[in-house]
Amino acid sequence: MFIEIKELQLHPVEFQEEYGPGVIDFGPDFRQLTPLHATGRAQLVEEHHGRHEKLNDIRLSGDVNTSVEMACARCIEPVVQTVARSFDLLYRPLGSDAGREEISVTAADAEIGYYQGEGLALEDAVREQVLLALPLKVLCREDCKGLCPHCGKNLNVEPCSCTEPIEDPRWSALKDIRSKLEH
Repeated sequence: MFIEIKELQLHPVEFQEEYGPGVIDFGPDFRQLTPLHATGRAQLVEEHHGRHEKLNDIRLSGDVNTSVEMACARCIEPVVQTVARSFDLLYRPLGSDAGREEISVTAADAEIGYYQGEGLALEDAVREQVLLALPLKVLCREDCKGLCPHCGKNLNVEPCSCTEPIEDPRWSALKDIRSKLEH
C-alpha cells in the first residue's frame, strides 16, 4: 500500500493490511510463518520550518502482529517468535533537514524517518517495525547445549564422540606457574 501526500491532504487514511508469508522480505535470518496484520492510521502533519516554509510530515500509527521463525543462537534449530508491536512514527520529506546549521540532535529528532517523492510505502514501515520487535539472539531453551565445535553435532539431541582437544603446548609454561602457585 502506498500512502500518498495528495490523499492525506484531503483526509487521514485508515489502513488494515494483511501480508502473507514471503510478501515482505525480512532477509535470510527470518522466515514469516503467519500472515502479518498491520492496522492503523496515516495522517498529514504540517510543520513550520522557519517563517515561510511548511513541511508535510506523515504520522503513521498502528499495530503489527505475526509469527516469525529464526535460528537458535547456540544450536541453530528453528525457534518461533511472536511479534506484536504498536508504533507511532513520524516521516519527514527527504532533504528537509539538509543545509541547516549544525545543531544537537534531540531524542525526538532521532525518532524521525524520511520519505522520498510523493509518499510512503507502508510495507517499508511495517518491515522495519517487525525487525525492531525481534530479539538479536534467541535460544530454543534456556539450557541449550549448542553444537560441538569439532564435529558440529547438536549436543541437545546426542552426545558427540569427539575426544577432548589436545592442549596447546604454548600454554604449558603458564600451567607450570599456576601449579607452583597453588602448592
